[in-house]
Amino acid sequence: MIPESFIEELKYRSDIEQIVSPYVRLKRSGRNLTGLCPFHSEKSPSFVVYPENQSFYCFGCGAGGDIITFVRQIEHLEYVEALRFLAEKAGMTLPEDARDDETARVRLRVLELNREAARFFHSVLISPAGKPGLDYLRGRGLAGKTIRRFGLGYAPGDWSALLDHLREKGFSEQEMLLAAVVSKGRNGGVYDTFRGRVIFPIIDLRGGVIGFGGRILGEDGPKYLNSADTPVFKKSRGLFAMNIAKATKENRLILAEGYMDVIAIHQAGFDNAVATLGTALTPEQARLISQYTGEVIIAYDSDGPGQKATMRATGLLGQTGVKIRVLAIKDAKDPDEYIKKFGATRFKMLLDASANSTEFEILRIRQKYDLSTDDGKVGFLREFAAAMAALPDRLEADVYIGRIAAELTVSRSALTEQVAALRKKNFRAREKKERRDLKIYSEAVPNQPRDPQRSKYLRYALAEDKLIALLMKNPDYGAEICEKITPGEFVTDANREIFSVIANRISQSLPVDLMSLSSSLPMEAMGRLSYLLASSEARTYTIEEANDYIDVILSFRQTKTGDEVGCMPEDELLEYIQKLASKKK
Repeated sequence: MIPESFIEELKYRSDIEQIVSPYVRLKRSGRNLTGLCPFHSEKSPSFVVYPENQSFYCFGCGAGGDIITFVRQIEHLEYVEALRFLAEKAGMTLPEDARDDETARVRLRVLELNREAARFFHSVLISPAGKPGLDYLRGRGLAGKTIRRFGLGYAPGDWSALLDHLREKGFSEQEMLLAAVVSKGRNGGVYDTFRGRVIFPIIDLRGGVIGFGGRILGEDGPKYLNSADTPVFKKSRGLFAMNIAKATKENRLILAEGYMDVIAIHQAGFDNAVATLGTALTPEQARLISQYTGEVIIAYDSDGPGQKATMRATGLLGQTGVKIRVLAIKDAKDPDEYIKKFGATRFKMLLDASANSTEFEILRIRQKYDLSTDDGKVGFLREFAAAMAALPDRLEADVYIGRIAAELTVSRSALTEQVAALRKKNFRAREKKERRDLKIYSEAVPNQPRDPQRSKYLRYALAEDKLIALLMKNPDYGAEICEKITPGEFVTDANREIFSVIANRISQSLPVDLMSLSSSLPMEAMGRLSYLLASSEARTYTIEEANDYIDVILSFRQTKTGDEVGCMPEDELLEYIQKLASKKK
């Protein structure tokens, strides 16, 4: 158990605005702060930070809680790890008995192992055994300074070079398997995962080595091999070089396709380039990008797969609300080759002249048709109209409609009508889907997982909500409230769990603020609590109101179903009828 005194001290040394702001661009809105939610894609800010009670809540996805809950969700940490993270920020040391947490221990051990593996790969690269790797990197134009900055390395072709080195450093085979730096063979033995490859260490936002990418120099195996998912690494969540790019003074990020593109762009003097980790851009990565910039230039390869990846990236990034531009790379297949051919100055000019995502989409459609023929014009205009109908900004669509109508000498009004008809069709389709998917209960906690029990007993659930919010804001009412109602008399399981924890802490004269409750409640419950506090932010309560809520909750036990009434003995039935009659009076 972590001492309450430590949690209290950590609470006073931590500030939610300082913790959240590196991940979310916050704007002041009255007493609170708002921004785009880091946990789901959105264009309009629905994420609110409440400095007054050190909490957050997203009215778009329902995520919410205290500082610890935020760190757990944003960094994908367990409770004790999140405490350690906050303690380090606050200049505190986590009590030793908390270090027994097995998950935290495993993660820490994997990070230590990865750091040692990165050192090994780099030492091999600059040794005679690393000549193939160093020759390759030099041949790609990388300077020694760049190689050191990115910690590049080389994995020799031996089957157990890293395995033997890590054994000497005291790491077990099981730990190496967890870190995915070794693989298990058919005979049960283990061998190095990366062999005969140039190594690109993958570093997280906190400076920890979380995984590796490896580029093969021979012909045996895939061209690029990336670490499998481990306790510290998820390919879908991170970005290569984001640990450097997040500190850039530029007001935009460059999204490139691979490790070498990013490194070449950085070496040319642009410290704002990142890349995905061997996968197509994911929603998590798009949200990560949006937390650090308002504009992205997509600089993928100019070949077919690169253009297809560009289309996917514009869709995902568009959902986050960032401004998107697309680099048109001419006379080169990728940024690395372009910089080698034309230099950094021309590359900057190319970046500055990059087209927005709408222009890129129009160009992509145009390349599919021969506009010198009537059939080609019709095919292009149909796809163009569909693209314009999908644009959220009607003014932007109108500008392009006018331009294309004039260029192809077609009726602007006809093209506008076609776009309007498609827009209406899209709206009806969305409306139909929303009606089908909509699960709304009057005044229910928004955007929380569906709770059939809450829906069935909504009147009582709402009274429970109010009582919990009241108790959080007025713990001095606790003794009186807990004399009149017990957790077992709550109707809904979710609120019973929350009330039980609060009541237990009050009975021990312990605090019941969000941060104090974080260790005892699941994150879903923390989100519910955060919403209840947010919805009662400017509200004051009286003990009389508490009694009213208690009466509503307790009345559930006095309400009988038709079957229960039918089975009651005559004397009990008479008493029940008299109670109902007295209530009506």
